[in-house]
Amino acid sequence: MPTRILPAGADPDAVRSLTTLLSQLPDAEPQPPVTDSTQLVDTLARLAAESVDELPEVVVVHERIGPVPALELIREVALRFPAAGVVLVTSDASPGLFAAAMDSGARGLVGLPLSYEELAGRVQAVAQWSAGVRRHLGHGAETPAGAGGTVVTVSGAKGGVGATLTAVQLALAAQASGRATALVDLDLQSGDIASYLDVQFRRSVADLAAITDISPRVLADAVFRHDTGLALLLAPAEGERGEEVTDRAARQLIGALRSRYEAVVVDCGAQLSGAGAAAVETAGTALLVTTPDVIAVRAAKRTVRMWDRLQIRKAEETTVVVNRHTRGTEIQPALVQRITGTALARTAVPAAFKELQGVVDAGRLHELDGRSTVKQALWALAAELGLARAGEQPSHRGTGRAAVGFRRRKE
Repeated sequence: MPTRILPAGADPDAVRSLTTLLSQLPDAEPQPPVTDSTQLVDTLARLAAESVDELPEVVVVHERIGPVPALELIREVALRFPAAGVVLVTSDASPGLFAAAMDSGARGLVGLPLSYEELAGRVQAVAQWSAGVRRHLGHGAETPAGAGGTVVTVSGAKGGVGATLTAVQLALAAQASGRATALVDLDLQSGDIASYLDVQFRRSVADLAAITDISPRVLADAVFRHDTGLALLLAPAEGERGEEVTDRAARQLIGALRSRYEAVVVDCGAQLSGAGAAAVETAGTALLVTTPDVIAVRAAKRTVRMWDRLQIRKAEETTVVVNRHTRGTEIQPALVQRITGTALARTAVPAAFKELQGVVDAGRLHELDGRSTVKQALWALAAELGLARAGEQPSHRGTGRAAVGFRRRKE
């Protein structure tokens, strides 16, 4: 059976040379090369959605690739598509880079200039490793595109449009549906999830930023277990520490959470940071919350265009949620969709701040009454996104599921 090899690199001449050499390898079947990190991940995700057998056995990543650096890209591919072995082609074959590549999840490293013997030996070894992994997974077993749980990011078109409220209720709905759920606050300088859920904490996402290998035990020590059962990973109390959370740290963190939880909801706030951009780029679903007014909709349009320019996410891959919707407003959801060029959530969240004011002021958003039209809409949105079971309604009090067996522990 031929070995399928997917080359990836931004330099056309280097990729052409690599593809020519790969085509000379025995039983090799080079695939059409991809030119950037986004195209590589999208291609693998499309193939993985069909079957693990559709994935190439070997992915060869040239050091000159972007916009995501090669080592970060290898880490993401290894986390999301563990049945595909990755080989790094680099001009720096030093022991330090070799160790860094292995830590990122690469299965081999080939130095430049390319040598037929070295490339053939490394590709053959990685192909054998990949075949062994697939036998372990089972013939024809499907590989989830997200290597575990569902990741949903929630961003605000501007401050005050309700992104944190949306993120919290989506996470509560997922948890109430029986899915192990993590809620992450990546609004690093002004995150409010801790205030909304009335928690005191000591550890935050910043404490994981410098850790290169987030083990389950390290992750468990940083997570705050809320009374509702939610696993909370909160923004640092000192906003300046948010700078410690880089895009690389965010990717690693989300990968670790995805492997441990069935649903991961990330509040990215309204200000774009490197960590937030990484989260939006890697998420299965990226929500952009706006209100139906001119200022907010213009901000949503600017955000969508910025994400597209920075190759974070395409407009059509972004879903806009309209919050504080009323029938009488001139700006209706369909108009927001036309202006932004995005997908549109079928569920619009009604304007009913009086329902929220008491629990918001008390910092008890998880105790919002199930009869609240806002809560019902957000739980319907969770079902629409696949985070909760369709038709499930919140109870009249709290989240709809008692947190039996959980005791709040002070971190």
